[in-house]
Amino acid sequence: MKIGFIGLGKMGSNMVLNLIDKGNKVVVFNRTLDKIKEMEKKGAIGAFSYEDLCSKLGKDKIIILMVSAGKAVDEVIDNLARYLTKGEVIVDCGNSFYENSIKRHKLLDKKGIGFLDAGTSGGLEGARKGASLTIGGDKEVFKKVEKVFRDLACDNGYAYVGKSGSGHFVKLIHNGIEYALLQSYGEGFEVLKNSEFHLDLNEIARVWNNGSIVKSRILDFTEEVFDKNESLNNIPGKIGGGETGKKAMEIAKKEKVYFGSLKYALKKRKESQRKTSFSTKFVAAVRNKFGGHDINGK
Repeated sequence: MKIGFIGLGKMGSNMVLNLIDKGNKVVVFNRTLDKIKEMEKKGAIGAFSYEDLCSKLGKDKIIILMVSAGKAVDEVIDNLARYLTKGEVIVDCGNSFYENSIKRHKLLDKKGIGFLDAGTSGGLEGARKGASLTIGGDKEVFKKVEKVFRDLACDNGYAYVGKSGSGHFVKLIHNGIEYALLQSYGEGFEVLKNSEFHLDLNEIARVWNNGSIVKSRILDFTEEVFDKNESLNNIPGKIGGGETGKKAMEIAKKEKVYFGSLKYALKKRKESQRKTSFSTKFVAAVRNKFGGHDINGK
């Protein structure tokens, strides 16, 4: 299968390699030339303009986007739409706001171009070895390109969840839950660290991650973090991000749900810019481990 791919950041590059491993031919495009050439060395087909990308894909184009949410997505879609024909498909795997995805779907639908919004989770490891994907859009379009999601995802790791916007909506709430979980784990481990018992936090993370109720992917990354530096003394402790969490909070208010754990986690992230603690260092370190997020809280 031949697939187009735009956006060769940390997540995008790993997703391309995953697709290549599954036997796909992947034509890649990125704003910076060096990243295209780097991916060519790893088996991708380089394209150096939108026209070049679409020419190399031929008919029945399927193009995946993994670019920063916002205007960048609109710019890419506007450029691509010039070269796409009826029945061809764009898949946005980035963290776009779901209302924007609905607008993009309506715009492209008028031109007969399919558009799917795919919430993508699993961090860098998931991108490389198999992600978790929630997909929204027209079901017939999803069925048409389902093999792409099967190749990108881990076992049982993708689902069509509903109409346009639903894939990114689900991912947004996922991120809100993630914020709250990270904060809870961080504060729990801070209590253990400060106790009189001189506990081995890495050992506790290992035991909890084998059979306990709090077993999770977050604890997988916690083990990796503690294995290298249990004291976290080289971590500044300022937590970056927050955009998707704030959006999730807005949605919760709209739906009249008190998302108290997320509200608290967002508050602690903001406070971490001036006052750090072991728990804020924990959150920053684990975010860096699973997503490559800036360890300095930017």
